[in-house]
Amino acid sequence: MTITPAKKIAKKTAAKKVAAPKKTAAKKVTAVKKVAVTPKVVVKKEAAPKKVAAKKVSSKKPADLQIMEPGLLLALTVAQGMYERKAENIRILDMRKIQSASSDYFVISSADNDKKVEAIAKSAEEEVKKRLNENPLHREGFENLEWVLLDFFNVVAHVFQEEKRDFYGIEQLWGDAEEIVFKGK
Repeated sequence: MTITPAKKIAKKTAAKKVAAPKKTAAKKVTAVKKVAVTPKVVVKKEAAPKKVAAKKVSSKKPADLQIMEPGLLLALTVAQGMYERKAENIRILDMRKIQSASSDYFVISSADNDKKVEAIAKSAEEEVKKRLNENPLHREGFENLEWVLLDFFNVVAHVFQEEKRDFYGIEQLWGDAEEIVFKGK
């Protein structure tokens, strides 16, 4: 049998493979983390519309009101609300020195009919809500409208019909109280 040169080469390579296996270095395998790539979206910013300058509304009270005792400020605000609806004979009584008094101030006024009593009481309530952001804790007398009482805890407002004011005589009952002079705006 004749061996061709191609077969000789094939036999040599086969013998080499069987005879002496070569040592190879261990390959280092590194994990490749796949990251999802999102395309970048470029948005052009348009010029914002110009804002019109608004008046700055200060939540601070005027300087003369900042130094005033809160109860007195509330009493004067109630009286101003009454004054705006033409309440008659508005009186503010300082009850702080009277031990048996239920509040610091009484604000008393009167009107000649039930519709005016209702309007005066609502105006006092609205004025306090608008200026001091407070609501009365208790309201009474809106059913009969002879004597309406608004209780703001340290200030109690009374709006009477004239006959009922004379009959009950609150100013005489609390005659020891100092009167605070009120002049409406």
